[in-house]
Amino acid sequence: MIDLPVKIKRLPHAKDLPLPTYQTPEAAGLDLYAAVKEPVTLMPGDRTLVPTGIAIALPKGLEAQLRPRSGLALKYGLTLLNSPGTIDSDYRGEIMVLLINLGSKPVTISRGDRIAQCVLNAIIQVTLEEVEQLPSTSRGSNGFGHTGW
Repeated sequence: MIDLPVKIKRLPHAKDLPLPTYQTPEAAGLDLYAAVKEPVTLMPGDRTLVPTGIAIALPKGLEAQLRPRSGLALKYGLTLLNSPGTIDSDYRGEIMVLLINLGSKPVTISRGDRIAQCVLNAIIQVTLEEVEQLPSTSRGSNGFGHTGW
């Protein structure tokens, strides 16, 4: 496990909320909190952008991935529409979470609810090299379901 300092700014509308937290000593994801002014109810099929009240300055070479919380997904069908969402190291705006209710009942998000996880990862950028033909493999171009369902 690597311990790396990351600068975080708590925005004015989230001064009363906790900073993102790891819920266990070996957790991979920091829980993000909803910085909504009033409760927001998502009907089945609805989606909404939820503010977290924080902005971060990631070191170059890192990204932050926003991921669903498994308990919310299981219990309510609540997930992230663009999962995983990516926060690039050059972004300095508020982290927002795009939630969608895929469940069968309305779900209400209240101020301070844990709504998503944030996992930091190292980034590798590549240089694309256009070729006329790719090297062959035993799999070749066999795709979806090629090893059986």
